[in-house]
Amino acid sequence: MPPKKKPNAKPLTGPALVKEVCRRIRLARSLWDAHRNAACRGEREKAIALYETLTPEEREKVPQTLRVWLRYRSEKYFGEGR
Repeated sequence: MPPKKKPNAKPLTGPALVKEVCRRIRLARSLWDAHRNAACRGEREKAIALYETLTPEEREKVPQTLRVWLRYRSEKYFGEGR
């Protein structure tokens, strides 16, 4: 059973938020490579939700390979048509 969230947990900001976005994208990619598509979809959605909260300057700090995977490759398999 996963640990429960603390009610007073503060939302992430700055470098911690960028680090969390990168971690979630990498996790989604590893789940994708392991053919665990349902789990990958969930992590990808969480990563996109966090990615959307980043400022343009913070988005540039996310490695390009991760950004490309999140936007293009995953859209092919998890887009609206699926």
